[in-house]
Amino acid sequence: MLQRVKWAYVDVGGKRISEIGPGILLLVGFSHCDDNESLEWMANKVVNLRIFEDENGKMNRSVVEVGGSVLVVSQFTLYADCSKGRRPSFVNAATQDVAERLYENFLGVLRSRHGAIKSGIFQAHMEVSLCNNGPVTLMLDSTKGGSAE
Repeated sequence: MLQRVKWAYVDVGGKRISEIGPGILLLVGFSHCDDNESLEWMANKVVNLRIFEDENGKMNRSVVEVGGSVLVVSQFTLYADCSKGRRPSFVNAATQDVAERLYENFLGVLRSRHGAIKSGIFQAHMEVSLCNNGPVTLMLDSTKGGSAE
């Protein structure tokens, strides 16, 4: 889940561990289907998606073009299935070891495309604060594929 923000930060144990000014807060979850190709697609989509306003007030500029930052926070609960019962099922989420590897690889891919990447801590209890700008909130799904251009 991608949110265009004026600012965002992550605290762990009462300490600020990451913060950004204008840019994107990216909440990421990984499924059993995700692989390196998925990571490449998603990183390209995130840095190239035109969600920032140009001089005419149209969403026509990417986070790279506006000099914004990206704050990446792992969130396996994005894969919760709440269709049955009262307790979410997480059977669609990748296992912890797979998800951690994918998360670290994803950060590396993102950093190779844009220098202003910050992150939370995988599997930590995080407090995430943000000022959603717009609001603009988008769901991206690498399984739906397509071009990131």
